[in-house]
Amino acid sequence: MRYTILLHYPEMTPEHLGEDALAEGQRAFAAYATALDQAGVLLSAEVLQPSSATTTVTVRDGELRVQDGPFADTKEQLGGTFVVDVPDLDAALAWAQKAPSVQWGTVEVRPSATHFENGTWTR
Repeated sequence: MRYTILLHYPEMTPEHLGEDALAEGQRAFAAYATALDQAGVLLSAEVLQPSSATTTVTVRDGELRVQDGPFADTKEQLGGTFVVDVPDLDAALAWAQKAPSVQWGTVEVRPSATHFENGTWTR
């Protein structure tokens, strides 16, 4: 079963974080991604640009609205995702608790309903 592990945490600039903390975070996430990959469960992983790079697109009353920045102003932002294929929710939760950002943010685990693969939507 496919699950997306969504990493929410406070945004900090590299300058605010500091060189050592940034390097440690990069090492921790590299080790986490490698462990998922070596276990054969990793389908994809993404680290997102800061929310300031976001562009939000909506259509209201037939009018296209394009807005710079995130849709919601929150303390935590979506920082990245890992998509895994594991037997069940318990396995997904076991991997989620190993995400480095669980120490300073929220890790959400959400099952996939469908996904697009080889030209078709698949359950």
